[in-house]
Amino acid sequence: MENEIFEKMPVPKAYFKLALPVVFGMVVSLVYNMVDTYFIARTGNTALVAGVSIGAPVFTLMIALGDIFGLGGSSVISRLFGEKKTEDGKRLSVFCFYGAIVCGIFISALLMIFRQPALRLLGADQDTFHYASQYYTYIAIGAPVIILSLTPSNLLRTEGLANESMIGSILGAVVNMILDPVFISVLGLGAAGAAIATVIGNICTDCYFIWVLLKKSRRLSVDFRGLSIKMSELGGILSIGIPASVTNLMQSLGIAMTNRFLLPYGNDAVAAMGIVMKVNMIAVLILVGFAFGGQPLIGYNYGAKNRHRLKEIFRFCYGFECAAGLALAGILSAAAPWIIRFFMSEEVIASMGLSMLRAQLAGMVFVAIVLVSTATFQSAGKAWSAFLLSISRQGAVYAVMLLTLSHLSGYTGVIWAQAASDTLTAVLAAILFGRSIYREIRQDSRSCLFRSGNKQNAVVRGRKWVDKS
Repeated sequence: MENEIFEKMPVPKAYFKLALPVVFGMVVSLVYNMVDTYFIARTGNTALVAGVSIGAPVFTLMIALGDIFGLGGSSVISRLFGEKKTEDGKRLSVFCFYGAIVCGIFISALLMIFRQPALRLLGADQDTFHYASQYYTYIAIGAPVIILSLTPSNLLRTEGLANESMIGSILGAVVNMILDPVFISVLGLGAAGAAIATVIGNICTDCYFIWVLLKKSRRLSVDFRGLSIKMSELGGILSIGIPASVTNLMQSLGIAMTNRFLLPYGNDAVAAMGIVMKVNMIAVLILVGFAFGGQPLIGYNYGAKNRHRLKEIFRFCYGFECAAGLALAGILSAAAPWIIRFFMSEEVIASMGLSMLRAQLAGMVFVAIVLVSTATFQSAGKAWSAFLLSISRQGAVYAVMLLTLSHLSGYTGVIWAQAASDTLTAVLAAILFGRSIYREIRQDSRSCLFRSGNKQNAVVRGRKWVDKS
């Protein structure tokens, strides 16, 4: 059944079969984030809202580290499955599972040791330090279970088990949503309660994924006895996993940089941007779900060297993703006044949030291009191209735009810096795609024509075969 999806099913049908469960899981996770934000905002404590926003990059750090083993592992494993090397794929899945656990333990210890300077670096001040510290501490303690949850959720899709991946993500989000009001409001734990609910939700997700791997999976494993890996294989995982991780690390850096640049305009601006970023994630997470949901399809066919099917996949992915980005930006921009006031009724923060959100949404079509390109480079093992995009949109390019636009336009420049960065990074993505994946497919097509001697689809110019298609 898995091979049917990857090899023979019409591209749109195969794409949606793999991507829709991911998108649905993303939407449920998004709902949980919105509920989390809602209950925190309903406390009416601006310093608490700002404190959680300041601590949020720590959670993003966990996602980034999970991607090293989740996305890095799934990229290599999906290509191995395409090459019919099933046992090698199973062996690497064991390494990814236990590697995530060990990484989580190490990061948890590191974050706790450097808690004070890390909070200051993130932008916590006298008003927000207490709340930021509460959120940071419990998220740091839960690092092993949070990082682990990202690994099976990605690996399962390489086997076609997209529904199981979705169920695990939804389970954790639902548990989180149920516990949020209890811990935040009923027990009065505030920021700490939000973090504790998040950790418990991830524990439930991990338990479900372990059950699936033991009972339902045929190509993946958690059997410690199968743990072995070659240096070349480790390099393959890290060469894709680290750029994937850097993408989320840059997101953390981007949030931290934004907060630092907004601090001169007051904690109201930081609180407003914290809410806006959660709302903006409605569009971004849906686009991420569609872009990376189709990643196993790209990786499998790249490994199988099915270039004709790859062309179909790319045409569909870019066209659909850009249309979705445009639609989401239009809908959320129109609904922005009601969405912002749903979370924060204070007029000053609501007014700030409205202009911030529309500025964030302005570059959504370009975000779509960047996401599909990033997923493609990761799937194909194009580590350098993936890395360049990873450090650009919310990293190097964003930093340059923040510095430049804030100097030229002050507050307005800060809130428009992300849209400018999205545009420039999309141009970079198009250049990298044309110089690597597209060129490779064209060269392979010409080679196939030369070997087959198909003169109906080629003409001879001098001594070279030239593809006319």
